[in-house]
Amino acid sequence: SCCYLSRRLNQLSSHDPLWKRHCKKYWLISEEEKSQRNQSWKAIFISTYSDLGRYIRYYATLKKAWDDLEKYLGQRCPRMIGSLKESVQEEDLDAVEAQIGCKLPDDYRCSFRIHNGQKLVVPGLMGSMALSNHYRSEDLLDIDTAAGGFQQRLGLKQCLPLTFCIHTGLSQYMALESVEGRNKYEIFYQCPDQMARNPSAIDMFITGTSYLEWFTSYVNKVVTGGYPIIRDQIFRYVHDKECVATTGDITVSVSTSFLPELSSVHPPHYFFTYRIRIEMSKDALPEKACQLDSRYWRITNAKGDVEEVQGPGVVGEFPIISPGRVYEYTSCTTFSTTSGYMEGYYTFHCLYYKDKFFNVTIPRFHMVCPTFKVSTARMETNHNEYAVDEDEDSTDTDEYEDRRRVLDIPAPSGRCPRHT
Repeated sequence: SCCYLSRRLNQLSSHDPLWKRHCKKYWLISEEEKSQRNQSWKAIFISTYSDLGRYIRYYATLKKAWDDLEKYLGQRCPRMIGSLKESVQEEDLDAVEAQIGCKLPDDYRCSFRIHNGQKLVVPGLMGSMALSNHYRSEDLLDIDTAAGGFQQRLGLKQCLPLTFCIHTGLSQYMALESVEGRNKYEIFYQCPDQMARNPSAIDMFITGTSYLEWFTSYVNKVVTGGYPIIRDQIFRYVHDKECVATTGDITVSVSTSFLPELSSVHPPHYFFTYRIRIEMSKDALPEKACQLDSRYWRITNAKGDVEEVQGPGVVGEFPIISPGRVYEYTSCTTFSTTSGYMEGYYTFHCLYYKDKFFNVTIPRFHMVCPTFKVSTARMETNHNEYAVDEDEDSTDTDEYEDRRRVLDIPAPSGRCPRHT
């Protein structure tokens, strides 16, 4: 606009170095890409703006997230990168809006101008979880599949699925309107209220306040190593760096994860899985080799109720730990309160000195249910139904611990053994 005011402003607005900064800031155009396109910085900015201008607030952030994710997974999960779909065009997104009768948020549209989700494959881009015979792997849905799953039924009115797990049927939804107690563009897992008389009573575990925040925070956890990569899959275990304990030459660390598909708000039943890593220093002397005999757990829920559990081995095994060796296993526990913590110790005996026993500390690790919202249908049906019983104690479930690696786990025939 300025270029029409005077000759000098016209000259300034055509000064190419001024446009270079904007091209790099808003569209992440590199010098190499510029040379390939054989255009001036101003021409590149204007042509890109004519196509993506409505997304200027989001494009650089989302493009960087996608680029970082592709670079990181390209070295570790190349098969997953191969499942990503090419971008869609504006007319495709406009057609979806016309089909569902709702406007899509610009940050969501912008992401799909970069990648149109992924094919329905395993493993899914949005993370996996495996425990005994329970397996979950969430795909990022392409725009057409998401539109086909758009909900208008009571309890999920005007909600668009973002992810889908072909094993469990689990999805994360985005609310396209502020109805049924949801905030517009809020992202959540649905949780049917098992105690309500109204079948449309659906509680929600909140996973994001907007698509931009939801997607970029997930990518950040992946590319910074916050989520481990195991057998070509992203596992959504969160590790607290302070949750590490070293006893002599043995270090124990713990990461945890909340499983919404096995949890409920009514009745209060919050399901967590934890992954434990036991490692002996590679500098330890050979005679420090030892074998795990038993475990002891002290489990405390949010009300301060304590349960103590002791038993032989872990996952039915009695692993031998030697210098440089790592042993990992996965287990689970449930709480009737929204949070709790566990701590304890393992008892080992030395292989070279059979009569020598010692304890190895398991660091205290906390498990906290994500933010949730109760169903408005329940509130409208019966206000008294909110009186919930939280007297059930949490239970250590080491008898169900399983050291199987991901791809060895069959598709589940039901719920986790804790529930069978």
